[in-house]
Amino acid sequence: MSNGIIEGTLNLERLQNVAATIRRDVIEMIYLGGSGHPGGCLSAVEILTSLYFKYMRIHPENPHWSDRDRFVLSKGHAAPLVYAVLAERGFYPRSWLKTFQQDGTRLQKHLDMHLVPGAEVSTGSLGQGLSVASGMALAFRIDQKPGRVYVLIGDGECQEGQIWETALSAAQLQLDNLIVFLDLNKLQVDGRVDEINSLEPVVEKWRSFRWDVQEINGHDFVEIHKAIDRALVTSGAPHMIVAHTVKGKGVSFMEDQFEWHSKALNEGQYQQAMAELGAEKAGSGGQMDE
Repeated sequence: MSNGIIEGTLNLERLQNVAATIRRDVIEMIYLGGSGHPGGCLSAVEILTSLYFKYMRIHPENPHWSDRDRFVLSKGHAAPLVYAVLAERGFYPRSWLKTFQQDGTRLQKHLDMHLVPGAEVSTGSLGQGLSVASGMALAFRIDQKPGRVYVLIGDGECQEGQIWETALSAAQLQLDNLIVFLDLNKLQVDGRVDEINSLEPVVEKWRSFRWDVQEINGHDFVEIHKAIDRALVTSGAPHMIVAHTVKGKGVSFMEDQFEWHSKALNEGQYQQAMAELGAEKAGSGGQMDE
């Protein structure tokens, strides 16, 4: 069996094309499903594209391969993003995406690890995913396994005390096989993070908790890859990659608008969004019939 990484990895142009497809899939899923969280899905597309199409050791044909890397979506409301990525990576047919939130679907509003191939943890309650991921990283060490655990947390989520409890314990345990991305899009459901419960100085906070911290543009593949590459060769501490992102990235009327944290699209908004994301012709299910 291979190491689970795509042969030769994908070049930047191909990664950008994959990211565009994933953005369109997210928009179409939420439109067809009648609700969802588009803003926080679109802000993390480049991060998950990089993980699943360049770095993570996984086998879509064998989702339970014991030596696989793990990904934990701690900000569980971004489930449509994970669904789109897993489908594009080959864990299940892309036609499943059309069933998002429909009766009898496997693809519910939040991840269910028992229903979705490739989903490692059922998440939804904010703050909990990072704790579970830390336990996975510790288990890898105890079992002397080579796997790494990647996590996506949100900035609004960092207002949860459980995040900081885990920050303490992961540093104490020196879990250097734990790589966390903070999706710093600066908005949450009720408004701007800084106006509700500011995290600043967020970079210095994580450093003070004895994490290895980097700060990047979360939409720049080159910066994302440099940060992961550094984390992979830096030992002795868990890794925090603070990724500055734009909520609703790629859709003009969603960008940096907290109203699109959780909101469905009407027909006109759907058509405009799909056109801006490069769809030749937006139509119900048209992107997901493959």
